[in-house]
Amino acid sequence: MKGQQINLFQVFRSERGQSLTEMAFATVVLLILLGGVVDLGRAFFTYMALRDSVQEGALYGSIHPNQTVEIKNHVLSASSMMQDILASDDITVTVIGAACSGNSIRVRALYPDFPLTMPFLGAIVGSQTVAISATVTDTILSPSCP
Repeated sequence: MKGQQINLFQVFRSERGQSLTEMAFATVVLLILLGGVVDLGRAFFTYMALRDSVQEGALYGSIHPNQTVEIKNHVLSASSMMQDILASDDITVTVIGAACSGNSIRVRALYPDFPLTMPFLGAIVGSQTVAISATVTDTILSPSCP
């Protein structure tokens, strides 16, 4: 043992690529998480816009509960985004009870094909699209009940 020298360069040489390999794995995981956060943010933004548009339709329907076509038009025209992602068939209007004051009106919109941008998320969910829906129930204010 007395005549042996330990060459430190040879000891650390076997670990030269370890940091690079760890960084590569960590970067992949962080990019997948970032993509998931971006998709989640897009989905939340779309839900909020959908909910606000449905609220606008329910507000109109609380005063004019029998005008189903106009309620749907209010939902579609509440945001330019809704005209791009919804059709009139995706909106349902339901009057709960009689169409007079004190009863309720329910407006629901369904966006069935919200696209996911991250392929990994599509593999987890099982599809590259998810359905987003919003429902608002409001009290009918007029006309008065007989």
